[in-house]
Amino acid sequence: MAGIKALISLSFGGAIGLMFLMLGCALPVYDKYWPLFLLFFYILSPIPYCISRRVVDDTDSASNACKELAIFLTTGIVISAFGLPVVFARADVIAWGACALVLTGNVVIFGTILGFFMVFGSNDDFSWQQW
Repeated sequence: MAGIKALISLSFGGAIGLMFLMLGCALPVYDKYWPLFLLFFYILSPIPYCISRRVVDDTDSASNACKELAIFLTTGIVISAFGLPVVFARADVIAWGACALVLTGNVVIFGTILGFFMVFGSNDDFSWQQW
């Protein structure tokens, strides 16, 4: 039952984050849809870590180059997702209010993705691989 509550709270967090992203795009004051390119970053961010978990054997406790490369790539994707709205705002492509809404959505979405891997990423009886 705790897994269902976690899944519902994670989906609620994702919906709230996407709501902030859509508000930053679709409010009549802003009316620019350039921040929707962040959806690519949301999709791409967990992929390196998921691939490294499939490739790497977790039996050794030492640091692994494949896993560290995956964390490095994921960090680059997340930093780019936070930088793109700021670049758009500095170039006057979007308004600063839209940038603030999009950055708030980024915090919520990436917190939701992190929460997903913390809840369902362990190798116990209840993992994300069942879904």
